[in-house]
Amino acid sequence: MTVPAAEGFHMPAEWQPHERCWMAWPCREEIWDGRIEDTRQAFAEVARAIAEFEPVTMIANPADVAAASLACGRGVEILPMDIDDSWMRDVGPTYVVDGKGGIAGCDWHFNAWGNVYEFYNNDARLAELLLTHQGIRRLDAPFVLEGGAVHTDGEGTLLTTESVLLNPNRNPGMSKQETEQALRDWLGVEKIIWLPDGYYEDETDGHIDNIACFAGPGVVLAASCPDRSDPNYETFNANLEILRASTDAKGRELTVLTLDQPARMEEDGKRLSCSYVNFYIANGGIVMPGFEDRRDNAAYRTVAQAFPDHNVVQVPSTDIIRGGGCIHCITQQQPGTGRVP
Repeated sequence: MTVPAAEGFHMPAEWQPHERCWMAWPCREEIWDGRIEDTRQAFAEVARAIAEFEPVTMIANPADVAAASLACGRGVEILPMDIDDSWMRDVGPTYVVDGKGGIAGCDWHFNAWGNVYEFYNNDARLAELLLTHQGIRRLDAPFVLEGGAVHTDGEGTLLTTESVLLNPNRNPGMSKQETEQALRDWLGVEKIIWLPDGYYEDETDGHIDNIACFAGPGVVLAASCPDRSDPNYETFNANLEILRASTDAKGRELTVLTLDQPARMEEDGKRLSCSYVNFYIANGGIVMPGFEDRRDNAAYRTVAQAFPDHNVVQVPSTDIIRGGGCIHCITQQQPGTGRVP
């Protein structure tokens, strides 16, 4: 088949205009340690916050439609569809555009982050079903990828981590060179900036959306760790060194703004990957996590500095992070195409 880039498709920057935001209602009870109702209320709060800026559709198992609708309120559309989990960034399609009014969805192979979970058949089919429902062209990718593993500036540069994309639990036998070519072919990028690793004990093996993202052309927000005794200290410093020494696809040196991680949080003895980088960029707004931590305010100010034309809203996210991800992980933007209705 012809690869998307050969047809002029590319993944736009997340700050480009959106048609809507997609989310999925929590349903895998075992990952929330008996607190799934608290988690659902937290998801609903995120959905309502985003809905102040752009349309939001929450996908829910048919049995959960009424509860999801009641919790989210009238401003959030509910779409019944069979799902296994709630991480829309990773199981939904990654939308690409051609700059001429065309849109398509990349349907990555999904294997539950290297088979972390046994049952994920519904999630593996979700992108296909959603694209069919929308009447949007489906691009069936021949390799495993999750949306949270990649981040682009929309101008040819992509951020990712070796710990995820080169992990043999995703695409065994696929070389770094082959992986780079696949990213170029499918996301329309020219330059890939590889960071070695992500958060300590991150269930995803180190998704990029927890540690670094573009905030504009040539501007990156990145996780930092001021505590030398913390397992993330050396990892984050290595990432920052690479970013500060890098240029983007246009030859610009990167301006790197840092976000200190909040204080260590654990659940049943396991470190939680609490990251202020894991936020959602909406049409004119930013919905970012707060952790009832003393660094919440500083993180808010840094994000507001990076997005001076956006209204930044901080939403309590401790009940989300217990499941292994945060606000960016539970959302997926559908870009606008510029077409006149």
